[in-house]
Amino acid sequence: MSETDDVLIRREGVAGIISLNRPKAIHALNRAMDHAMTEALLAWRDDPEVRVVVLDHSEGRGFCAGGDIAFLRHSALTDGGESGRKFFFEEYRLNHLMFTYPKPIVAFMDGITMGGGVGISQPARFRVATENTRLAMPETGIGLFPDVGGGWYLARLAGRLGQFLALTGARLDGAECLWAGLATHYLAAETQAEAKARLVAGHDPAQVLAALSATPPAARIEGNLAAINRHFASDRLEEILASLAADDSEWAAKELATLKLKSPQACKVALRQLHDSLACADFAANMAMEYRIGARVLTLPDFAEGVRAVIVDKTMDAQWNPATPEGVSDALIDSIFAPLPADQEWTPL
Repeated sequence: MSETDDVLIRREGVAGIISLNRPKAIHALNRAMDHAMTEALLAWRDDPEVRVVVLDHSEGRGFCAGGDIAFLRHSALTDGGESGRKFFFEEYRLNHLMFTYPKPIVAFMDGITMGGGVGISQPARFRVATENTRLAMPETGIGLFPDVGGGWYLARLAGRLGQFLALTGARLDGAECLWAGLATHYLAAETQAEAKARLVAGHDPAQVLAALSATPPAARIEGNLAAINRHFASDRLEEILASLAADDSEWAAKELATLKLKSPQACKVALRQLHDSLACADFAANMAMEYRIGARVLTLPDFAEGVRAVIVDKTMDAQWNPATPEGVSDALIDSIFAPLPADQEWTPL
């Protein structure tokens, strides 16, 4: 069924199994992988012999490091973002298909789970974290924004945690994911094989995961929630930065230094995205909004420059344009969020 060796798709017992298989790229998603997963899910949706879908990765230290950022940058620089927009279009359809899927999907977020990895794990009915999980949406550091449904998930976290994660790109461990609600269960990594065996054998996913769940350590970020809620209370980036600057604590200084490395444009986009997501009637409306943003941000200067500085050259010296939060006008943000021509809008499958 699979059209690419980058994702392994198979049937075992009552389960359809999708294993990401690009270990050298920490299983980063490309368009062929998105297409293969979509085709598999569509084939299994009405197959009575498939009762559960298992989503995991083959070998390596991460579940999924995100999307193929190098490909997207190449598109921005060479074809005006056309191939990049096609990638986003298909990826977002996969995200929506998973979100609305009638059968239980169990995503094993063992290891690095970032960007596109969050996009394919959060729609799952069951999201399993382990002691190896490191979940983040780090897009503002490369001039992008927390897409693949990030606006929907982050906007609905407790307090201002979502805004904090969207702006800073902070990493959550498995215990923190469970505490925040980004994971439904916490398993010791060594018990995953047993969980999958029971799922394949036809046991109820909720009962399997409940029986094998481990007690996680304390969620460290919980101790910072009051500070997060206070300093990230505003939807205006300038006010968040001013709040942090007025606090002489070590935590505030660290977060302020982190934000000063991020694209001001991307941070303002993320704040608007999370705000507007709460008004979306459903997940499809959220994804249509994110596609509009992605279609435009892809070809703005900050994305190619951010990828150069962080991923290509690894110099961490991005020259953002505009360079300051004050330079990012409301008109620019409005233009990024404006509707696309009717024949260019995103639509679900």
